[in-house]
Amino acid sequence: MGDPKAFLTIHRKEAGYRPVHDRIHDFGEVEQTLNSNDRRQQAARCMDCGVPFCHWACPLGNKPPEWNDALYRGDWELAYRLLNSTNDFPEFTGRVCPALCEKACVLNLVEHEPTTNREDEAAITEHAFEENYVRIRRPERNGKAVAVVGSGPAGLVAANRLNLMGYKVTVFDKNEDAGGLLRYGIPNFKLNKAVIDRRMGVLRAEGIDFEFNREIDVEDLPGGFDAYVIATGTPEARDLDIPGRDLKGIHFALDMLAQQNRVLAGREFGRAERVTAKGKDVLVIGGGDTGSDCIGTAHRQGCRSVTQIEIMPKPPVGLDDPRNPWPGWPRTLKTTSSHEEGCTRRWNVNSLRFVGEDGRVTGVEVQQIEWKPAPDGGRPVMQPAADPEVIKADIVLLAMGFLKPQLPQLPPNVFVAGDAATGASLVVRAMTGGRDAAAKVDRYLSRK
Repeated sequence: MGDPKAFLTIHRKEAGYRPVHDRIHDFGEVEQTLNSNDRRQQAARCMDCGVPFCHWACPLGNKPPEWNDALYRGDWELAYRLLNSTNDFPEFTGRVCPALCEKACVLNLVEHEPTTNREDEAAITEHAFEENYVRIRRPERNGKAVAVVGSGPAGLVAANRLNLMGYKVTVFDKNEDAGGLLRYGIPNFKLNKAVIDRRMGVLRAEGIDFEFNREIDVEDLPGGFDAYVIATGTPEARDLDIPGRDLKGIHFALDMLAQQNRVLAGREFGRAERVTAKGKDVLVIGGGDTGSDCIGTAHRQGCRSVTQIEIMPKPPVGLDDPRNPWPGWPRTLKTTSSHEEGCTRRWNVNSLRFVGEDGRVTGVEVQQIEWKPAPDGGRPVMQPAADPEVIKADIVLLAMGFLKPQLPQLPPNVFVAGDAATGASLVVRAMTGGRDAAAKVDRYLSRK
């Protein structure tokens, strides 16, 4: 703990976002950065708690007190080594992680000004690439080969770990490039894809092979490998089976998000297949992060308006909800950079049917509802609270989450990682799953 009084004298300072009027006209990253001096001051605020709840809250077991101290002292290389010892790709989590560590920070409890761990993490990693602290490692091979199916965060972490253990690793992916939802789900304004490409250069240089445009059947895995890691994520989105679902203009969120990212990568789509919000009234059904990403993308495509509805109640505002105590993750109202760009948000809204004209959607009939406690103490009961109404929409985006895949019984040398194992979750949890799967593969093959 470099400065034991810094948390008393220095307030939390975030880098903030680019101005709305500027950022909605491009897909550049919205988050700004602090200068090195300000960043070191922010690192000084870490109290190096006797019980580091940040470490407890992080699925990867990151050690913010240690690398924040190194950052405060100006030893950026040590900071990166400490960070990278638990986190294979901190440049990803430093941009898209919701920072569970910050919510569990003691300063969040007493001052509501936690240490800026996520921003510090991103800054440390960018400095590491700039100063060549990210060095190529070429491990000695142990004669065994492992296939990883899926190149999202779980698959890439599993591949990286196994490669560094000495296994010959080949990664298969159905898409044309690596990253999974990092590349085809998260918009560029949150994660520039050059960040993924930069890490891919490191992984390739360290000996990992990648085979893209390969759809792999988990019941017919490619031969020639001693073990397999299945990291295919949750490819099936949750649908909304109500009347009018067959109308044109109703899309899953990823139909829009993935296509837009491919357009930015240089791929062309015909007018008939292009999913765009340009000049349209947009309705997003689903109140989570994917829905938020749709809002930001719709603005950049030139929409007329955006409305987001959620069937669940509005989360509480603030951090002092007794039902939601520290240091657990606070289920409070989240306002993202995309929401700041303009959006009508509504909660406790149930969708009844899609309405349309000439085969195209023109709106959604919805009804305000309320949730009542179940008499038997089970799941709350949904009850109407107002008359039905129609929300006008030229395009509807379904962002209601993803279904956990049902995998068959797999042989003992096949291991499942990330969302494919747990269902849809956070990038940081998927990365943890990839790390754990790599350890299981190593134990299995070491016994053999």
